[in-house]
Amino acid sequence: MRLLLVSDLHYSLPQFDWVVRVAPQFDLVALAGDLLDISSPVPLHAQSVVVLKYLALLHAAGRVAVGSGNHDLTGPDANGEQSALWLADAKRDGVPCDGSALWLGDTLVTICPWWDGPIGREAVEQQLAAAAALRPARWIWLYHWPPLGSPTCWTGRRHYGDADIGGWIERFHPDVVLTGHVHEPPFKPAGAWADRIGKTWVFNPGRQIGPVPAHIELDFEAGIAVWRSLMGEEQFSLSAEATPARTVF
Repeated sequence: MRLLLVSDLHYSLPQFDWVVRVAPQFDLVALAGDLLDISSPVPLHAQSVVVLKYLALLHAAGRVAVGSGNHDLTGPDANGEQSALWLADAKRDGVPCDGSALWLGDTLVTICPWWDGPIGREAVEQQLAAAAALRPARWIWLYHWPPLGSPTCWTGRRHYGDADIGGWIERFHPDVVLTGHVHEPPFKPAGAWADRIGKTWVFNPGRQIGPVPAHIELDFEAGIAVWRSLMGEEQFSLSAEATPARTVF
C-alpha cells in the first residue's frame, strides 16, 4: 500500500490542485486537518463549499481519509462543543471523515476529529478503544496534533504537542499516527517529520508555501518513508527501531 500524507493546506487552492493531480498514484490520500483557514478573508462557509468539491474529486480519484483540525471548526455540535460541521456533507457523499473507520485490505485507518471539549475527548478515546478491539495487521490513526515531547511538535522554541495522544499511543500501540498542526518541525534542526515512539511511527509533514505542499509518502510494501519539501528529500526504512537522524541539516 502506498499512502500520501498532507496536512495544513489552509485553503491553498494550488496545493489542493496538486493533491488532486497526484492522488491516483496512491492507494490512500490522508488529509490530516486544517483544510480551511480562519485567517483568510474568504468566509469559512464559502471555503467549505470549495473544499467539499475538492474532497469529491479526491473521492472519485481513489481512497481518501479526512480528519479535521482546529481551523476546520465551524460551529457547535449537539453537545455545544465546536466541530467541523461541514464535513458531515462529505461523509454523506461517502468520503471517510471524522469518526469514521476505513479498511484497506488488512489495514484499518481510524479517523479522529479535532475535539474541543471533554465530551469530544471522551468520544475519541472510545473510538480508539473500539478500534483496538479489532486490532488489524496494520493500524493507522489520522489525528491532527502530534504528541507532546515528540520532535514532530518542535516549533524551534518549544514542544507544542497534544498531551492526550501520547497516553493513547502508549495504551493502544498503533503502527502509524498521521498528524500535522505544528508547521515548523521538519524545518528545524531539533525537529523532525518522523518519530518512533515504541512500536509506533508518528509523522508530520509540516507546512510550506508554494503550489506543492510538504508531504510524506509511505510505501508499506517497500518499507520506506519519504518526506519531500522545498528543503529537498529525506528517506528512511520503516524497519528502523529509532527516530532516524536528519540528513538535510
